[in-house]
Amino acid sequence: MKQISNFVQASMNSLLSFALLGILATASPIFAEDFGHANHPSSAKLVQIVREATRGFANDPTNAPAGYGPLFGCISGPDHGAMGVHYVNLGLVGDGKINEYTPEALVYEPLGHNRFQLVAVEYIVDAATWLADSKNGGLPPQLEGQGFQLIGTPNRFGIPAPFFELHVWLKDNPQGSFVDWNNDVSCDRAPDLTKPE
Repeated sequence: MKQISNFVQASMNSLLSFALLGILATASPIFAEDFGHANHPSSAKLVQIVREATRGFANDPTNAPAGYGPLFGCISGPDHGAMGVHYVNLGLVGDGKINEYTPEALVYEPLGHNRFQLVAVEYIVDAATWLADSKNGGLPPQLEGQGFQLIGTPNRFGIPAPFFELHVWLKDNPQGSFVDWNNDVSCDRAPDLTKPE
């Protein structure tokens, strides 16, 4: 009887976890809308922090701090715009933390002839790890008032678990500084990163 009780309790915990993720997935566009389009000083502050933190490698991903490397190739939008080439630090992705001075991914637009321009950064954190930390109060992450979006599975990256992410655009973006896609970024000149151009 105790085994059945334990099984029922474990099943209920799993159902509650899935329900919470479902609620967050439904609410994440609301969070993104509330925080992503706010026009207040903290928005400009986060962009300025990112600019200062990345100044030394804005035009050369090979000068980025140790641990960053290209993943996924150049990512274009489903029907317009692009993100660019993500140089990801997998150690930071897996640490369950967010620090505005050390984004998990640096996003470069390819300019051709093996030249790149840093156009954005992306903050990424595993959703289950973030939500399990009692210091986070069970709420999605924020940086300087900007709410993260919940990305479920399956996703374009093949990441097998839901995660929270936030883009911060350094290149002007007609849609805003904190959306995923930029219509002014292109992958047309992306090199094959597996061999010299």
